[in-house]
Amino acid sequence: MSQNERPSLKEQVALLPLDPGVYQFLDSAGRIIYVGKAKSLRKRVSSYFVQSKEHSAKVRIMVRHIVEIRHIVVGSETDALLLENSLIKSLQPRYNILLKDDKTYPWIVLRHEPFPRIESTRRLVRDGSQYFGPYGSVAMQRAILEFIREVIPLRTCKLNLSPERIARGNYSTCLQYHIGNCKAPCIGAQSPEEYASHIEMATAILKGDLRPVRSYLEEEMGRAAAELRFEQAQRFKARLEALENYRSRSVIVSAKIVDVDIFSLLTDEADDTAYCNFIRIRQGSVTGVYTARLTAGAESSKEEMLSMGIQHIVENISGALSREVIVPFMPSAAILFDGVTFTIPKRGEKVDLLNFSLKSARIYRAECLKNLEIKNPERHTDRLMEAMRRELHLDHEPRHIECFDNSNLQGTNPVASCVVFRDGKPSRKEYRHFNIKTVVGADDFASMREIVGRRYRRLLDEGASLPDLIIVDGGKGQLSSAYSVLCELGIEGRVPIVGLAKRIEEIYFPHDPLPYYLSRTGEPLKVVCHIRDEAHRFGITFHRQKRSNAFLHSGLEEVRGLGEKSISALLRKFRTISRLKTASEAELAEVVGLSRARLVREWLEKRG
Repeated sequence: MSQNERPSLKEQVALLPLDPGVYQFLDSAGRIIYVGKAKSLRKRVSSYFVQSKEHSAKVRIMVRHIVEIRHIVVGSETDALLLENSLIKSLQPRYNILLKDDKTYPWIVLRHEPFPRIESTRRLVRDGSQYFGPYGSVAMQRAILEFIREVIPLRTCKLNLSPERIARGNYSTCLQYHIGNCKAPCIGAQSPEEYASHIEMATAILKGDLRPVRSYLEEEMGRAAAELRFEQAQRFKARLEALENYRSRSVIVSAKIVDVDIFSLLTDEADDTAYCNFIRIRQGSVTGVYTARLTAGAESSKEEMLSMGIQHIVENISGALSREVIVPFMPSAAILFDGVTFTIPKRGEKVDLLNFSLKSARIYRAECLKNLEIKNPERHTDRLMEAMRRELHLDHEPRHIECFDNSNLQGTNPVASCVVFRDGKPSRKEYRHFNIKTVVGADDFASMREIVGRRYRRLLDEGASLPDLIIVDGGKGQLSSAYSVLCELGIEGRVPIVGLAKRIEEIYFPHDPLPYYLSRTGEPLKVVCHIRDEAHRFGITFHRQKRSNAFLHSGLEEVRGLGEKSISALLRKFRTISRLKTASEAELAEVVGLSRARLVREWLEKRG
């Protein structure tokens, strides 16, 4: 992106999401000069550009060099902390200090040795040991280790417990054996099979599966309670509750997946654009995230688009690929990448990483579209209308959309609403309310026939323009009723109509018994649902007002000496009976005079 095309810093900050993640500041040469983490990206980054004496001289100098802001959204603050650590170590930004040293986050390791030990480490050595974590909090790691050591008797010594040494009797029992924290495998007092069962229980805890240890804890709690050791029983319970909140694995860092590259592809048919996201993992940590925006050629397949994206990123961003590359489907030019194995995962951590990559692509696309809306609103509208035309199989763009909805409470006070959208935005001055006049009871189909007929008979009589699309809030029944009215008016061929079912956003077309589903991630579905929700909001608000007025009005008519004008004045002022009851006689007198206020007060006191 050239400097002329790049949004201003103010615009870049405004486009940032409120989600947790990692942000990167770049200078005019395109170098990353700072990496930071944030609970809310927009709030944190905007704080750098607020004039404040609390900013150090170094921060003020750094801000003067910022010309571009990049970011990566993650699922939690912990993931943001881990990703920040990985990026700082790999990128070495000029203005980062705290995480540039060799300090890494703590892991829990199950040693690959006879009678394995479980202990803390900050080094991942590929020697066959099993690693769990990493832990953003040392306190959490220590709590887990203490919990395991308290409830499961495992050795903590560094002795070499080979079968030969144990058989020779080289060792003797220690204090941990005498206080009950170890069963002394060093002298052969505990069999390898029993010790292995305890290791399986500890491993289950570290993986977040508490079921194997739950029965063990219940037995210990029951035994402690039977022996009147209630404090110890409560301690077991408290530690188990604390463990429930533990999350043992992170999508950002993996001890099993060492070196791998991930590519995902998000296509946008509205303007023949695709977004290819790339994630690089080295030594189990994310060291780079990048999204390329690609323009499709004529009749390009998704496999060709993925190959195009991979080639672009390899040539301009990443260099050589890892031996294993995770992809959602096989690229068309996979044979061109010698020595690379393309994997299409079905489950597990690799699927989590692929989903994380696709989420990053979606966020990048949303930012591009938001930037387009700010920079060029007309082009954004044209793009949105074309997407709506394609998704809904229309002959022309739906620049003028009208949506109808019914509202009643068990058939009482039936009303309906019509909302109007132009170019995808509400035109509130054209909204209309309808009182149902010819339908008795709760008959949504008949109510829909009445309001659609009244609406378009009037437009035809006045010679007004008809909408480009009609949306009916409801399924096949409501759609059939509305479509029959259009046929009676002779405009069924001029105005397309669809029904939108609330349950799972099913779209129904006339003469088609099967529903159609819009893309769950596309903009057309969001626009259609927004229109439907606005019609529902507008209609239900009118219904509640009418119901409230009818309830209050029917009561006030019983007050002798109170005329229609006085009742209307009270309705405008107090709205509901409950508010009327709490009003003082002086407040009532301000509206209807002292004599009528006393009559209303006496009537309210009789009603209780």
